Amino acid sequence: MQKANKFRFFVQNLTLLFVFLGAVNFTVLGNEPEEKFNVSEMIMHHIKDAHEWHLFGPEHGGTSIYLPVILLDNGLKTFSSKHFYHGEEVTLIKDSSTHHIMKGTGPATGYALFHEKIYKMKNGKLHMHNGHLTNAKALDFSITKNVLSLLMGAILILLIMLSVARFYKKNGAVAPKGIAKFLEPIIVMVRDDIAKANIDHHKYQKYVPYLLTVFFFIWLNNMLGLVPFLPGGANLTGNISVTLFLAVCTLLVTVFSGNKNYWGHIFWMPGVPVPMKFFMMPIELIGVLTKPFALMIRLFANITAGHIIVLALISIIFINKNVAWGGLSVPMALFISILELLVAFLQAFLFSMLSALFIGAAVEEAHH
Repeated sequence: MQKANKFRFFVQNLTLLFVFLGAVNFTVLGNEPEEKFNVSEMIMHHIKDAHEWHLFGPEHGGTSIYLPVILLDNGLKTFSSKHFYHGEEVTLIKDSSTHHIMKGTGPATGYALFHEKIYKMKNGKLHMHNGHLTNAKALDFSITKNVLSLLMGAILILLIMLSVARFYKKNGAVAPKGIAKFLEPIIVMVRDDIAKANIDHHKYQKYVPYLLTVFFFIWLNNMLGLVPFLPGGANLTGNISVTLFLAVCTLLVTVFSGNKNYWGHIFWMPGVPVPMKFFMMPIELIGVLTKPFALMIRLFANITAGHIIVLALISIIFINKNVAWGGLSVPMALFISILELLVAFLQAFLFSMLSALFIGAAVEEAHH
């Protein structure tokens, strides 16, 4: 049974690599003159947010799920992103670099898509300066790939946790079964090793729900980005906007939980000479902000770096235009992808633990 599980684990991760291979245009291996393979463009295409969920095939013209575009521009406008991706492609050469812009058709007429940002065309024209469009942007509330992934992750967490809660409500404090059997040790770990270990024993219980939510949200979405049957899976926790929001949540919980002792050590440090108090005060205030900033960067950088390394290793085949390089790059990429499973859990654990540490410092009572 154990051998069968190991074999299934190997096949799933190998499938992930072939998904990446299938998402890249294989024409670079032909003998005819082709456009030079752009590694950075291919990697950015896979890790950035988009208005479509690309499944397989070439970037334009492949198989994709087109997501709804919602714009607020002289009223509410909604239409499918297909009107961009199947629109007119305009190639501009500025500052010795080439830029591809998708002009909208049908209800998207008058708008253009550039680096997944929607711009308003002025008198039917686009203006570029230093590689950036200077046209105004419409207020974009679209359901992008990352937004859809976030909703999927939230629904999955609700279904899983409600299922576990129903089991205990129905059966009481009994030996867990099914999914509760898998989740109970993890929930107990978050409660005892994260919340209770870092927050005062009399106060930790009210912060357990927040820490559980953060832990499972990060872990589940990290794993969703690695699932083999989700080609082009969303890089949600590798999006700095998402990690910024999570870090701000921890900051708000910490700030509003801070007691007299916590703020006293920031604004009027006990045992420090009065002149030094005024010198240390702004430093302590900056420290309050840098802690969540470190949370934001750590999660964003580690998740994004893992995806980039795997894609870069696979790109070796296409850079050298020789499938034989797969004997080197595929095993290395497979090793990194397996390591990513550990990183997915570790980053969720670190974010939750450090959040608990900051909250614990805010609610700690003075020691005499």
